Amino acid sequence: MVSLRAELVADRGDAASGPDFFRSPRFLEAEGTTHSLIVRGPGDSPAPALSVPLVVREIPGSDRVDSISPYGYPGVTRAAPLPEGVDLPMDPATIDFAETRLITIFLRHALGPEVPLAGATGRNLCLLSDPGLPRKSRMSDRQQIRKNLKRGYSIEIVPGPESTPEQRAGFLTAYTETMRRTDAAERYFFDRAYFDLILSEESTWLVIARAGDGGIAAASIGARSDGLLHYYLSGTADAYLRDSPMKNVIEAMIEFGAERDLPVNFGGGIKPGDALEEFKRGFANREERWFTSEIVCDPAGADELTAALAARTGITPDPGFFPPYRVPAG
Repeated sequence: MVSLRAELVADRGDAASGPDFFRSPRFLEAEGTTHSLIVRGPGDSPAPALSVPLVVREIPGSDRVDSISPYGYPGVTRAAPLPEGVDLPMDPATIDFAETRLITIFLRHALGPEVPLAGATGRNLCLLSDPGLPRKSRMSDRQQIRKNLKRGYSIEIVPGPESTPEQRAGFLTAYTETMRRTDAAERYFFDRAYFDLILSEESTWLVIARAGDGGIAAASIGARSDGLLHYYLSGTADAYLRDSPMKNVIEAMIEFGAERDLPVNFGGGIKPGDALEEFKRGFANREERWFTSEIVCDPAGADELTAALAARTGITPDPGFFPPYRVPAG
């Protein structure tokens, strides 16, 4: 059954990089990408079929490693054309992972109708504003946007590499204050160096709502990747929260995307049906499911680590969490 071979290359994701934001060299660097996984076709001299950027991690209490995709929608890079004998969607069970020494891979796919790996798991429902469909907005949102403009709010859209230190600092403040208000996990508290790296990519823009007093009230990073303009990371400063200036940012991003024939992906909520999802739904006219793949490269090793966790903690790992040996909950 196994006909393909996987190879793990310590190249910081270079072999899987490309012009799209979520596979761009600076984004992969910002995310701490360590390796490329290359899946080669059958034959004595197999050609690359797929490549995937990965963050390889040590597994606590073990001498083994597993891996995870960078954040967002990095997906995979496909060879064009695919090697003879390779078809998509590819079944992970047909891939020999022995050379990689990985226990598991958690792979985040790009957002789109075609998932290149069979058996992928449907995750978040992403909300989009598609310029090819009738625009959607709530009357209350339109009223708030007009009210802010009358109060002196203005919009600035600047290519990421051209954004100024003042603009980046204002964005960082608004973003960090938003993460604190929402009790976000530590993983989402990015520093200035992270934003400097990703905003140096040509496929990014900083979209800013500036208040009449000159302060940066809200801002978002727009990132072009895989035919979409992604509403990637955003925030509203505490001092301007009651004005809901993010509505002005979103409206500007929708218009900016429409001018370039790019649907805007707002993502989803933290949980299905939460307030964040409902806020985004007010601007969305299309939905699309996002997928991940949970690949067990070494089933025996994964079972051993899961059993060791249960023995060490006395708690049965949560079967809904992947990989199960990393979380003592359930």
